[in-house]
Amino acid sequence: MSAKSTIVIVGAGEAGTAAAIALRERGWRGRLVLVGNESILPYERPPLSKALLLDKMNPGPKLIVTSQRLAELEIEYLQGSEAVSIDRVTNMVALSNGSAIAYHRLLLATGGRPRKLIVPIAEGAEVATLRTYEDATRIRHVIGQGCDVIVIGGGFIGLEVAASAVSRGASVTVLEAGPRLLTRAVPASMAELIKAKHERSGVRIEVGAVVERIDRSEGRSKVVMDGRSRDADLVIVGVGATPNVGLAQAAGLAIEDGIALDETLATSDPHVFAAGDCCSFPHRLYERRIRLEAWRNAQRQGAAAAANMLGENRPYEDVPWFWSDQYDETLQIVGLVPEGGIPIIRDFGARAQILFYLAADGRLVAACGFGSLGVVAREIRAAEIMIARRLRPPADALASPEMNMKKLMG
Repeated sequence: MSAKSTIVIVGAGEAGTAAAIALRERGWRGRLVLVGNESILPYERPPLSKALLLDKMNPGPKLIVTSQRLAELEIEYLQGSEAVSIDRVTNMVALSNGSAIAYHRLLLATGGRPRKLIVPIAEGAEVATLRTYEDATRIRHVIGQGCDVIVIGGGFIGLEVAASAVSRGASVTVLEAGPRLLTRAVPASMAELIKAKHERSGVRIEVGAVVERIDRSEGRSKVVMDGRSRDADLVIVGVGATPNVGLAQAAGLAIEDGIALDETLATSDPHVFAAGDCCSFPHRLYERRIRLEAWRNAQRQGAAAAANMLGENRPYEDVPWFWSDQYDETLQIVGLVPEGGIPIIRDFGARAQILFYLAADGRLVAACGFGSLGVVAREIRAAEIMIARRLRPPADALASPEMNMKKLMG
């Protein structure tokens, strides 16, 4: 089959798989190839730090799509295959097995990889990161009653793993180099609520803890910092992620905090699109280029890229949204918190706290909440609609928990 009737998707995570399914649902009848570098079917990543670590019986990966569904949709899934180069002159993708595929349109959904901890690590030290099902399985086999776990990094992944490990009976310490937890994600006041929740659950948290090296001593890993050390059966590193741009960069595509896209998710080559954690794009609502590492963004961007590869040419304008489970409570963030923004606090007491942020012109641009799922989900969903509509709600109304958010939607 010729390149004129072939779409190739590199990356079989949330974005790539969503794009493949959306292409069929939108009527693409040509050849459709999904290239995945893991040896299992496409699966969701959020459960890796939660359900997969917590369940007494190993539940296995939560599949995005079954092999039967792939066959029904006539999606060629090249399992355990790596795309090694792109020739944009001949529109060819070369694979690690020596074969090559010609394409009419190409989608890069290469995701990200855990950022490395740049310190000396002794040979044999038990150090893990969490990105894949294989990573989660390895961690699951170690954490448990009586296990000493050190988590380096007080971001979302680190805290989710810490919650899962302590719930399994492990002794857990979180080491964060910054002055507080979640420095890039949530305001200080909300970070303190989350820190308190972890400490009540038995997690020891140290901020300002700069790791110098990781040694191996008497069969255990030893994390050394500021002239002191802590021993652990397992060290889990969660210090952020780096977008996988190597394939795109080698092909000469523009790079800017990820693969640089326009508003329609096209790269600097009109035949090549991208979606998910690997790319940055201009967002009209915030009038700047952003890159998002979030499950829902990957899913929706994959579907949007599929539509635009078929000629719709619509700007991607979804309001950013993210969630994280912390024990029996949830953290949800919608929009982008403005730098130096002063929050409007909507306090539901022990049930939840919601913070709202207004732009200089009075528009609601962000909100975040922590607490009971029922309360937080309701308030954040209403805030998302208001942000998308560019509404300017009164600050005193936002601050009042008695005010029904639906009344503020106009």
